[in-house]
Amino acid sequence: MGCLVSTPEVNGGKRRKPRDMGEVSVYVPGLRIPKPVDFSQSLGSNLSRNLVQLLTALRTRIAVLASEGAPTVNRLTRKSATQHGGSTLTDLQQALVDYLPVLMGLAKEGNHLMHKVQFVWVNQEDEAEETAISNAWYEVLSVLHMMAMVLLLQANIMLLPKTSADGIQSKVSEECRRASVDVFLKAAGFLDYAVRQILPQLPAELRRELPVDLQDGVLQALCLQALGQAADIQLGMAIDSSKATLAVKRRLACEMVKYWQQAQENLVNFPLMNGWGEKHCQYVTWKYVEAKAAAYYFHGLILDEGRSHGMAAAALQVAVESLEESKKLSEAFDTTPPMSRKPPLWGTTKYISEKIPKDASAKVRINRDLYSQDNRTMGSAPTLPDFALALKPDEYQLPSVHSCWNEEKTNRSRLEANQPKGTR
Repeated sequence: MGCLVSTPEVNGGKRRKPRDMGEVSVYVPGLRIPKPVDFSQSLGSNLSRNLVQLLTALRTRIAVLASEGAPTVNRLTRKSATQHGGSTLTDLQQALVDYLPVLMGLAKEGNHLMHKVQFVWVNQEDEAEETAISNAWYEVLSVLHMMAMVLLLQANIMLLPKTSADGIQSKVSEECRRASVDVFLKAAGFLDYAVRQILPQLPAELRRELPVDLQDGVLQALCLQALGQAADIQLGMAIDSSKATLAVKRRLACEMVKYWQQAQENLVNFPLMNGWGEKHCQYVTWKYVEAKAAAYYFHGLILDEGRSHGMAAAALQVAVESLEESKKLSEAFDTTPPMSRKPPLWGTTKYISEKIPKDASAKVRINRDLYSQDNRTMGSAPTLPDFALALKPDEYQLPSVHSCWNEEKTNRSRLEANQPKGTR
């Protein structure tokens, strides 16, 4: 089943704990960083020198790039994001892609080498500083998780507002917003595949011992978070479009509520209370409440158009209260270590921050008499429409085993054939 060793956090531990994450448009829980593994110690007598060296080199490159990339992205500014952090993350993603098909040779079904190597990863969201497991599927799971996290880090860079040509207004271009949706869906695809296809490869007792950031519920929450952020971007683009109707905006906002609510439900049973994890929970709760503000705002406007003035007032009141709560949650998120900062408001957040207080008070003032006649209705919030979720994770399949393993098998068969019968 694989051997697990978990090391608790101690003073002087090697886990990176930056005090300041910089500006955050997309929160990414602590990046898991692999420690270099010398495959020659565990596989030297079983595999050719070339293949052992290839595995060692590929994994070492990931470890080096991850160690360089983690502090870089935590200190990103809007000015330097695409210059340094973006290229580091692109290189890291490519290193993971290059490693995976070679790693699959160890993880494929029935391979007698599956439990030979002890894979060590440093965990930032878990109470244990690092986890070492002798199971190649654990390594595959860790690689897919990192591939998804790198994409979310890239999305954060894409969605940090850039100063416009006039030097005054900060904007996120439509091109970046559209591209970020694809990035979110791709990240969700990695996480969805990890939950459905990789976790079942591990024995049940080993799954229970996985670090918290690789547990089923946390992976599902991250997948739903990616879908929720994609829906948020789509809503922002609909708000900017003169062709998008109120009904379209309401539907997108209601779907966004469901994604964030489900993400929150998946996190509730996990002990994510140590900085990175606590911040993760706060972020999901904040975005859920903010999504509620948007959904009730658009729902209230549609109810008002349909002359359901009392229900409209109740919906708008929930929007006002949710917006105020979301602001408090946002401040709590920023002040929870590692500290973070909000970029200049844009998209859905900017829109509802400006429109909800203004429109809610205006509707009450214009329809004061109608609202006062229906106080009983105003006392309970109307139920939001229940729409089917439109966004789905991208389809993903693991790569085929690298051709070097076929060469390895051929060479070993040839070697065995040339040995005297008595020595085989």
